[in-house]
Amino acid sequence: MVSKRTIDYYTSIGLLKADRSKSNYRIYTDESLHDLKFIEECKNLHFPLDEIKRKLEMRKAGNICSSEVDKHVSAVTQQMKQLYSDLFDLFPILDHLDDGQKEQLNNNLSLLRSALKKSLVKVST
Repeated sequence: MVSKRTIDYYTSIGLLKADRSKSNYRIYTDESLHDLKFIEECKNLHFPLDEIKRKLEMRKAGNICSSEVDKHVSAVTQQMKQLYSDLFDLFPILDHLDDGQKEQLNNNLSLLRSALKKSLVKVST
């Protein structure tokens, strides 16, 4: 969920484009919605806004080069390593969970594994 204030900020710095209605309301296209999703994905990978803007511009121009993809894959891989390390640190705590908590954790991890597999398939195709 992205706040109105955040969307207004993205629009003011040129990350998002909006048309104006006769009443001066901002109107965002489907393309802007896709851009917003891309921006949020980049933010989750801790890219600075100026880097996100550059990536958006390259994406729109169709100039995404293999080095950019490699950088992105490298950043995601590093983040996955950190998350795995964080999970490994949590393993000793698992012994203290009751069966319901363990089952919930397993369900959550299963959903994450499934999402990761789908993401990896997208990257490889």
